[in-house]
Amino acid sequence: MVFEHKSVLLDEVLEGLAIKKNGIYVDGTLGGAGHSSHILERLGENGRLIGIDQDEAAIEAATDRIGADSRTTIVRSNYSNMSNVLSELGVETVDGILLDLGVSSYQLDTVERGFSYRFDSALDMRMDRRQTLTAKEIVNGYSEKELFRIIRDYGEEQFAQNIAKHIVMERQQHPIATTFELNEIIKNSIPAKMRKNGHPSKKTFQAIRIECNRELDVLKQSLDSMIDLLGPNGRLAIITFHSLEDRIVKSSFRANENPCTCPPEFPVCVCGKVSKGKVITRKPILPGETEMEENSRAKSAKLRIFEHI
Repeated sequence: MVFEHKSVLLDEVLEGLAIKKNGIYVDGTLGGAGHSSHILERLGENGRLIGIDQDEAAIEAATDRIGADSRTTIVRSNYSNMSNVLSELGVETVDGILLDLGVSSYQLDTVERGFSYRFDSALDMRMDRRQTLTAKEIVNGYSEKELFRIIRDYGEEQFAQNIAKHIVMERQQHPIATTFELNEIIKNSIPAKMRKNGHPSKKTFQAIRIECNRELDVLKQSLDSMIDLLGPNGRLAIITFHSLEDRIVKSSFRANENPCTCPPEFPVCVCGKVSKGKVITRKPILPGETEMEENSRAKSAKLRIFEHI
């Protein structure tokens, strides 16, 4: 099994992690081990890589690629469980953590996974197929108000209200079961003259996928604990592909750098909250023009890095 996509912002990630030869590194979204295989190349014989992914197919692909390397441990879990995973492995602190929050090309290109509007398949979209909630249940079970909220907020879709209304109207006739059925509803909810900028379903599919996998909640709940897992000068590097993800990472990094809650007029800090480190990237690192031309996935990517004290 092969994950064919190029690793986004690869050189920038490797430089940003400031890899120590004998350090311990965690890839919390292992995928096909694109980034991780290059991290391994920079590690010495006493270095260690721990790869985590919730997707069974990703675990299989990564195991084929790097699993034979004795410095590697691969675990099927969600990165939100990183503290427990490391504790079970007897690891207290690490030198670097990477998250690449994009959907892999493999997931998009595997028809039956139901991630893509380009193929006709059952509405699924689960990154971890052990979970019960699917895209089909969201589309057929959420209220019109809930559908409007997620399509507007997670998809940043200007026609969210109309799409939600048409989904509810259609499902009253019969359950919406496939990606192409949903495509048709979305297309008919958007004025023809507004369908010229990319595929009309792109934003709505993104929104449903984010909801199905609780992607923003998981990110929000995990950032502080990941920073706490870093040893001295350890770095957390996160690649986002969505403005809401980027906002969560930016505000979390800022709060961990300057957690003081004292009113600005106080001459000295009395709240006792101490900085956990510094933000390395004042502005996010973006892909260069060449990478964006060669890899369409990179276009919306942003990399932010935090260094633990």
